[in-house]
Amino acid sequence: MNLDKLSLQPIINFIWTVADDVLINKYLENQYQDVILPMTVLRRLDLALEPTKETVLKTYNEFKSKMDNLDGLLTSPDHGSGLAFYNTSPYTMKRLLDDPKNINSNFEEFLNGFSENVQDIISKFKFRNQLETLENGGITFSLIEKFCNPKVELRPEKISPMAMGYMFEDLIRRFNEKTNAAAGRHFTPREIIELMTHLVYLPVKEKIQNGTFLVYDPCAGSGAMLTQSKKYATDPDGEIKSKASFHLYGQENTGEMYATCKSDMLLKNEDPDKIKFGSTLSEYGFDPNLKFNFMLTNPPYGTSWKQDIENLNVGAGKKVEINDRRFNLPIKNFKGELEEQCLTSRSNDGQLMFMLHMLSKMKDPKDGGSRIASVHNGSALFTGDAGSGESGIRQYILENDLLECIIQLPNDMFYNTGIATYIWILSNVKEEKRKGKVQLINASSKDMFTKKMRKGLGDKKVELTGSHIEKIQNIYFEFEENEYSKIFNNKDFGFYQITVHQPEIDEIGNIVTDKKGKPKPNKSLKDSENVPMTENIDAYFEREVIPFVSDAWYDKKKMKVGYDIAFNKYFYEYESLRSLEDISKEIIALEAETDGLLKEIVE
Repeated sequence: MNLDKLSLQPIINFIWTVADDVLINKYLENQYQDVILPMTVLRRLDLALEPTKETVLKTYNEFKSKMDNLDGLLTSPDHGSGLAFYNTSPYTMKRLLDDPKNINSNFEEFLNGFSENVQDIISKFKFRNQLETLENGGITFSLIEKFCNPKVELRPEKISPMAMGYMFEDLIRRFNEKTNAAAGRHFTPREIIELMTHLVYLPVKEKIQNGTFLVYDPCAGSGAMLTQSKKYATDPDGEIKSKASFHLYGQENTGEMYATCKSDMLLKNEDPDKIKFGSTLSEYGFDPNLKFNFMLTNPPYGTSWKQDIENLNVGAGKKVEINDRRFNLPIKNFKGELEEQCLTSRSNDGQLMFMLHMLSKMKDPKDGGSRIASVHNGSALFTGDAGSGESGIRQYILENDLLECIIQLPNDMFYNTGIATYIWILSNVKEEKRKGKVQLINASSKDMFTKKMRKGLGDKKVELTGSHIEKIQNIYFEFEENEYSKIFNNKDFGFYQITVHQPEIDEIGNIVTDKKGKPKPNKSLKDSENVPMTENIDAYFEREVIPFVSDAWYDKKKMKVGYDIAFNKYFYEYESLRSLEDISKEIIALEAETDGLLKEIVE
């Protein structure tokens, strides 16, 4: 069923009533999700197995004493579930309700009957920790009964992975609001994933009609970005209609999201072993030499990666030292010489570290190269002074000509944040016309989105329609300058940061000199200037500094290289100030209105 035509809110609302009808007084509010989220996933898996339950039981009972490993039989279409998982207990959730007296022991047997890949899901949810509380509270029957209600329609054919992503995000948002916790992560709306997949796949449409391609999301969440991207590329009625094989890889460090993602991979008959648990930055789960053709992600931004730093850091002092090759890269110093540097962002925001990680997983251009789409907030564009890790990461990307395009999205696009967000498109196999260039697209203009007219999920207030997505992708493909599109050379974003000195003056007004007769710099007057790389530094200094501070100088041996992308500067639209006459009229009108109110109060 199409997500646009499906009202998820009634289902979410009903699931939420589990808290008020069953868990209240037995659990603290901050513990509700420990039961509701795993039960939602387990019911979804249970429903998927219902049609083949008798076949699985027959095969299991016939061969359990004859073979040690029954996985192949129990997942086969003819003798098993036809899915990548199964359950060998005699129970379904509905059957558990037939024996209320033994509901607790039977429920445990039901959980134990799942295949090993589902056991991993149950484990990551830490759901077995809840069984004693459910039993002692006498609420196991009520809980299962609630989830077996027809109003909770969670069958895979009815609720897609994308829809499950929305549902989980909305439930988690409600849990966070109950406990005053920050959401921290931002679920990617369907239309943003659609735009990202278009810009990643369409430019190489003819090259991906056949063969095998690996798709990767290092911050997989519920897995919707992976499954939707594959669907877009292989849909026989879609724009690409690829007959190639697409293998989905992902990693997620949040137990509940990992469990959700893995469960949907099982339901989609994708390989669940290609979804790994743990922090991508410090506990990367795949072969270090594995490379990917396509990467799409929405990494957490404004979120600490301090624990990763501690896990990776090998330095004894305050300076962070990381030996990992992903984060040690050559960039040019102010002399134009390549120097290998450990590029790390500040500890409270690791989004650009995920970018470096993905760059390390790009295939060699000789093997077809790679394309990346990644969502970031504005911090990734400009945070970090010259010489900082963030600036160095941008420098590496631009000096190696990996950035194709950045698209500014409308505010209020995301489910739990209204901040400005940007899609970065990167490639190491650029078209000839894009080599050495970066395109900036402003898709935040009012004619690029619509206000949501119907009640939305969470705080999302605007959306992109199909026509908006088509308009944005056309601007990308046309690669021309207009009111929405600007094109720059890579070097346009670079600058040299120079330190400007002024001489120290003694009490009688003379310049203080050192032993060599050179002016001593006044430390309190030290300043810096950012000189565009496209300009001559001496000429800039003579024009921008000397007319104001005639005795100033800069140290030519201590310059820093910086890169930032001041997106808003390039699309700034001046709004003229209101006239004094208009302001005066408004003030007079307000005074008259206030005077009338005061008279009413007094009289």
